[in-house]
Amino acid sequence: MAGAVILARHGEPALSRRVMLTAKGYRDWWARYEEGGLKPGQVPPPELVVMASEAGAVFSSTRERSIQSARAICGDRAFVSDKLFIEAPLPSPLIPGAIRFSPKWWGVVSRICWGVFNYHDGQESHAQAKIRARQAARLLEEQAAGGANVVLIAHGYFNFMIGRALVLHGWKREVDQGFSYWSSRRFAPPTR
Repeated sequence: MAGAVILARHGEPALSRRVMLTAKGYRDWWARYEEGGLKPGQVPPPELVVMASEAGAVFSSTRERSIQSARAICGDRAFVSDKLFIEAPLPSPLIPGAIRFSPKWWGVVSRICWGVFNYHDGQESHAQAKIRARQAARLLEEQAAGGANVVLIAHGYFNFMIGRALVLHGWKREVDQGFSYWSSRRFAPPTR
């Protein structure tokens, strides 16, 4: 029988979300967020460390916040970083400069514009990200086929997309800790 797939979100990033930004400011903020690492002093939950230590394979995205999280979780254990697992884009919508929101609310507006209205500003579209999420799910399924669990340390929304692809492939979500930093979701393989 195949092992479980565990999708974990990275730790808290160093870049503060406690700012008010215009759409252009959010575009610049998101570019820094995508390149930045974790807030100092981050400690992963012990249960996530145990899950990774017992896994047959551990993956991360190639974003620094994901790599630093994987290092904190895995210690000296090797893991594989792959750009297949990077976060789905959040292109800043074309909204007049006087309007200001926090990065959290810009993220909501951007995700709606991207996912519902197909605004991608030349970046990966929602349809393209769904294809990538299915590819990521297949890779994780193949890794779990040998019977050992697989852990992915990546990003909130793209992990959600991968989870949805797993469910469509017959996997059952057993644990769901939500979208907070260091949270995880565990998927059991299909019963055949």
